[in-house]
Amino acid sequence: MTLISTRALTKRFGKVTAVEDLTVDVAPGVVGLVGANGAGKSTLLKMLLGLVQPTSGSAQLLDLDVATQGTDIRERVGYMPEHDCLPPDVSATEFVVHMARMSGLPTTAARERSADILRHVGLYEERYRPMGGYSTGMRQRVKLAQALVHDPDLVMLDEPTNGLDPAGRDDMLGLIRRIGAEFGISVLVTSHLLGELERVCESVVVIDGGRLLRHSSTVEMTTETTALLVEVDGEVAPLAALLGQHGVPTRSQGRQLEMQLDDDALYDLVRDGVAGLGLGLVRIERRRHRMSELFSTGGGGRADGS
Repeated sequence: MTLISTRALTKRFGKVTAVEDLTVDVAPGVVGLVGANGAGKSTLLKMLLGLVQPTSGSAQLLDLDVATQGTDIRERVGYMPEHDCLPPDVSATEFVVHMARMSGLPTTAARERSADILRHVGLYEERYRPMGGYSTGMRQRVKLAQALVHDPDLVMLDEPTNGLDPAGRDDMLGLIRRIGAEFGISVLVTSHLLGELERVCESVVVIDGGRLLRHSSTVEMTTETTALLVEVDGEVAPLAALLGQHGVPTRSQGRQLEMQLDDDALYDLVRDGVAGLGLGLVRIERRRHRMSELFSTGGGGRADGS
């Protein structure tokens, strides 16, 4: 089964083209959809769900036609919206049970599934509190729970870490990894934070200005480069000067030095230099490509690499 298949998919709103001539085939798994704000991510999700009709072209989700089988698609998909949409005077249990019943689960099954999924997202102890008193992180977890409660084949998560502090983002990314690894549910997650997608996704679809910029596995996008990163505990300037004397130019950033790895003998030179200068060697490793480089070399858009 193909998770997503599009052919020349295009959506225009008047004179504005949100998605243009998008052709891509995406396999099941944890998939990132990345692009700067305004790149067309949300419009693409709405077309895949059958909520917005394409201007031209075609698309299939879970082997179903988005133009004619939108209802069937939405029965098999869970959706976590970006915006805050939770009623403040309702408890998490009431809300998730309601969403489960809207998805066709009988009352008893809806209550059982809601309890299980709220436990999974870490809200079991708080499940009877009105959601108006929830933190941003708790509200994001409720939105994730309602997307999972009917055991879909795919969950679409639109900017799931928005508004979260670093600890909250780490927790949410951990939950996303578990959805794919433990539940066997495919995930399509959108974000403009490229570093997050590197951590959780098996493959990534990059769009820029509504056009496909790249689609490949995360491993391919983050392969090792020929640059060597050295981080030391102490001042890097003496080490940079020493390496320069041996004809090795370096670029410094904080306590890190970056240099071109032309010969494996450089490892020995760095090791001996660090030891001779009495520095502490924190790490020495090949630098990996970052997905943010796609936007500096492959297109006109911009996304954050945090």
